[in-house]
Amino acid sequence: MHKLRSLTIFFPAYNDAKTIAPLVVRVKQIAKATAKWYEILVIDDGSTDNTRQVLAKLQQTTPGVVVIRHPHNLGYGAALRSGFAHARGEFVFYTDGDGQYDPRELADLAKRMTSDVDVVNGYKRVRHDEMVRRLLGYLYNKLVHGVYRLPIRDIDCDFRLIRRELLDRFELTASSGVICLELILNLRDAGARFAEVPVHHFPRVHGRSRFFTLRHLWNTLTELTQVFLHARVGTPRVVS
Repeated sequence: MHKLRSLTIFFPAYNDAKTIAPLVVRVKQIAKATAKWYEILVIDDGSTDNTRQVLAKLQQTTPGVVVIRHPHNLGYGAALRSGFAHARGEFVFYTDGDGQYDPRELADLAKRMTSDVDVVNGYKRVRHDEMVRRLLGYLYNKLVHGVYRLPIRDIDCDFRLIRRELLDRFELTASSGVICLELILNLRDAGARFAEVPVHHFPRVHGRSRFFTLRHLWNTLTELTQVFLHARVGTPRVVS
């Protein structure tokens, strides 16, 4: 397999003490076969469980892992912005620290990253969340696809490989999960060429999603409104 020249891999993590270490170990195994040079970052977004202790031990047993800590919880979008800001690789891959994706499927994304592709986005084969979350995810996807001509089918799949130079062309501002929509719209408007790969999605075994907290819902709605007001409707460049 053709190797990427350099790759940054990062995980946003919040109270993921029971899942983050195995994810880092798995992705390190595949990273060696995927890139000539790579780095692994974990963005600890102010975890209140023992994620900090787990990551400290992980750094001792897995050399090269870099931990970036937020002093308190700043939100999913802030974690992604920190990961992008610290990335040094020519390509950037990120996925969540809660264990609902298998980072070893990064290899499938890397195979699609050719000279005529800038972003390879995963899409869930089958979504394994509770019924309400699946319904809201379906409605959200229908809403944003109805408003914009999105270049990907699954805006809610946080399993992405991106050519980093495109990230330097715009500034992301969202602190909630709305950053995924903001990211894709900005990449589209920057002229990115997209490809898609199906990936597996697994039930969340440990921890609880913050999606349904009042604060999270309010921040999401506020930022979604801001994106709707300011984003431009453009024509995507999709690689089939």
